[in-house]
Amino acid sequence: MKDNTTIIISCAGMGSRLGAGCTKALIDICGKPLIIRQLEMLADHDDIRVVVGYQAERVIETVRAIREDVRFLYNLDYKTTGTAASFSKGLDGAREYAVALDGDLLVNPDDMKSFLEYDGECIGGCDPTTDNPVLMELNEKHQVIEFSREHGQLEWTGLAKIKSRRLTAGTKHVYMMLEPLMPIDVLRIRTKEIDTEHDYENALKWFECGCR
Repeated sequence: MKDNTTIIISCAGMGSRLGAGCTKALIDICGKPLIIRQLEMLADHDDIRVVVGYQAERVIETVRAIREDVRFLYNLDYKTTGTAASFSKGLDGAREYAVALDGDLLVNPDDMKSFLEYDGECIGGCDPTTDNPVLMELNEKHQVIEFSREHGQLEWTGLAKIKSRRLTAGTKHVYMMLEPLMPIDVLRIRTKEIDTEHDYENALKWFECGCR
């Protein structure tokens, strides 16, 4: 366990593009809710904060069934704000490093371990696979220097590990909070983000194949 790390899982949104009738943190991933799959990877970490909004009580009940030590925060403006607002809710009193983890992200467990143990700040990137990616332009040192909808070598996964003191609260997207802090190191992470029904189908197949 890295005791200098606070992990913030943002799962306040309604997941309307997926159309599953529930927040994406609760969608079924081979017999378990997505957020439980995430928490299973984080068993060795003791400062986990889950930011809830839509269907908050369902999320809290699901998490507390397996972990009593998770701290919950509320984004009551989840209908009009983005993941930056949720991530910002969890920053108060955070440890040296704050980790942003979206509640709609499946991550290869070995890659998550390497990411959390990385010595310094880093951002998770992957080959572009989702239907509407945010892309990352890299420099020769393999650091992020720009986020873009039009161009970039890797897709932004929503996963970031940044020194808490360097972060300024936001209300839109987490990557917008990171832009003033670049360049930042990139680690290639095997992930599947779930935004649409097509993403969900691909994520299930990927999980069933061992997240490879």
